[in-house]
Amino acid sequence: MAQKPEEPERRDLTPLDEELTLTTPETLSIAVDLPPTPPREVPDDEAAVAIDDIPIDPGFVASPTEPSTTSVAIVASRLATGPTETTRTETAEPVVPLPGGDTQREQFGQSRRDRMRGEHSTQPEPAAMLTADRLLEVNRKTRPGPEGPWQRFVYNATFRTVNLGDSATVRARKELDHRIQKQFEGGTRFVPVLTRKGGVGKTTVTTLLGMALADARDDRIVAIDANPDRGTLSERVPKQTRATVRDVVHKAASITGFTDFSALVSRDETRLDILASDTDPLLSEAFDENDYNVVADLTARFYSIVLTDCGTGIVHSVMRATLQRADSLVIVSGGSVDEARLASETLTWLEANGYGELVRNAIVALNTATQGTNLVKLEEIEAHFRSRVREIVRIPYDPQLAAGSVVQWKALKPLTKLSARTLAALVVEGLPAERD
Repeated sequence: MAQKPEEPERRDLTPLDEELTLTTPETLSIAVDLPPTPPREVPDDEAAVAIDDIPIDPGFVASPTEPSTTSVAIVASRLATGPTETTRTETAEPVVPLPGGDTQREQFGQSRRDRMRGEHSTQPEPAAMLTADRLLEVNRKTRPGPEGPWQRFVYNATFRTVNLGDSATVRARKELDHRIQKQFEGGTRFVPVLTRKGGVGKTTVTTLLGMALADARDDRIVAIDANPDRGTLSERVPKQTRATVRDVVHKAASITGFTDFSALVSRDETRLDILASDTDPLLSEAFDENDYNVVADLTARFYSIVLTDCGTGIVHSVMRATLQRADSLVIVSGGSVDEARLASETLTWLEANGYGELVRNAIVALNTATQGTNLVKLEEIEAHFRSRVREIVRIPYDPQLAAGSVVQWKALKPLTKLSARTLAALVVEGLPAERD
């Protein structure tokens, strides 16, 4: 039989126990003084906005019939998200201008994106800044029609309402024109065309380069035949005068304007002017350094770019004056082994005589119409010259050039004209845009 648990013994409270029970509190609070906690610094990425303290009556309830609003001012914290303007200014990296920028645009700030319409420049503007892009509003009447067969058809079929823009070929042509049309400030640029070997097409390259420049640019281009061994540059354009460099030297004192000088040169359809060399070999030997300087000083008064068709060799009397004025060089090489080697030796001679900077900025025109071109690896020749000069351009075979007679620019093959225009663009890009 299970036993019942024993009940605790009951005891009556005494008066003392009742007094202790009544005076002892149910909860006991103990105050402990702790050191003050420093305020927490808010990181930049956790910074937010703060709402100004506004006393709010918790018992206030807006009446539905009398709605009310309370304006709360939101102010930015002293640690606003992101760096301040001062911080940005202090930590921002300096802006580096892009290479090859338009000099006049940088100098006068003529971009419509940079300035408000009608705002004047802080410096006097040259007349060249009055371009059609700046003055004409682009709309249906002023926007030129597209070039390209399909683009032109759509443009005419839609009564000039749909303009698809130029074709890819036309855009490439205009981009090349823009490169060739680079503007210069501060005088004439001189570009000699030279090599140590004759018969590699130096006169042909000079003619092509001059025609490509004159056809695309609006300023004046002249090519001087400085060959002391009876040059043939004047025979590549329709001859309009019998005057030569010797006549320019003799009449230098009486030449006061471009009209006087233009009577001594021949001009072709591209507006390229050619100044012929002496036809008598005995007289041509007398054309020395001083005579070249006289001719160069006169051409510098009337032309923007002066090409110099140098003679065979690089040690004749005119070469030193030519190189002293040179802003860039065009080295002509044939496609055979010995022609390429002699062109490379020309670069070595220039470097040894203090023209290393011109060599590094030079362009090699590789004439592939010479004998032996089909037997050599042109890629290897280009790889060799690419390690020494800035760029290489191949000049293809063209029957009109091979004839050695008058060159008609419009009758050249498209690939020949493209090569000449590419050479012109590379030469222009290597010329200084500004010069004191």
